[in-house]
Amino acid sequence: MWAIYKREITSFFASPTAYLIIGIFLVINGLFLWVFQGSFNIFDYGFADLSNFFLLAPWILLLLIPAICMKSFSEEMRSGTLELLYISPTSLWQMVLAKYFAAITLAAIALLPTLLYIYSLSELGTTVGNIDIGLALGSYIGLLFLITTYTGISLFTSSITDNQIVAFISGLIICFTLFYFSEGLATLVKNGDLAFFLQNLGLKGRFGTMARGILDTRDVVYFLSLSFLFLYLTVSQLKYRSR
Repeated sequence: MWAIYKREITSFFASPTAYLIIGIFLVINGLFLWVFQGSFNIFDYGFADLSNFFLLAPWILLLLIPAICMKSFSEEMRSGTLELLYISPTSLWQMVLAKYFAAITLAAIALLPTLLYIYSLSELGTTVGNIDIGLALGSYIGLLFLITTYTGISLFTSSITDNQIVAFISGLIICFTLFYFSEGLATLVKNGDLAFFLQNLGLKGRFGTMARGILDTRDVVYFLSLSFLFLYLTVSQLKYRSR
C-alpha cells in the first residue's frame, strides 16, 4: 500500500499535473478573494473573516478533485498495468486506499498556502488579531471532509471507464449532484421542515454547518459514510473487472 501511495505522489509531482492543479486552485481563489470586485472580494465584503473563501473553495474543488482522480484507474486500464496490480501482493482495498490517500494529500497540499489568508485577515482587521481562529480551523476541517468525499466519488468514476475525460465528467456530475441538487430542491419546497431535511441530504448543507464552526458528529459520520460507500463501490467495480 505504501509503495503505491509513494508511486502516486511521485507521478503527480513528476508531471505538471500537481503544479497545475495547485496553481489553478490558488490563482482562482486569489483572484476572486483579493482582486476581482464582487460579492466574494474580501475588501468589498468589509469583514475580516474567511466565509467567502469557504463559499468559493467547494465549487473550485468540484472541478479539481475529479481532475486529480480521473487517471487513477482509467490510465491503468488504458495502459494495461491494472492487471499487474491484480497479481501483486497488495489487496484491492489497499490499492484503492493508497490512491485515495495520495489524491487527498495533493488536495491538502493545495490548501496549505491558503492558511496565509488567516494571517492576512488578522493583520487587515480594524483590530489586529481580531479573527476567530477556531471558526477558521473548523471550516478547514469541513473542507477536508468535503475533499475526502469528492475523492471517493472521483475514484469510483475512474474505475468504471478507461477514458479519462468520461471519468472526469462523470465525477463532476456526481459530485455536483450530491453537493447542490438537494439544496436546489429545498428552494422549491414551501414546507420548512421538508426544506431543512432536503438541505441536510446534500454535501452543501452538511459542509455549511461545519463552515460555521459547528463540528457535529452526525456530519462527520455523513461524510465518512459517503466516502466509504464510494470506496466500496470502487473495490466492487475492480473485482468485477478482474473476473
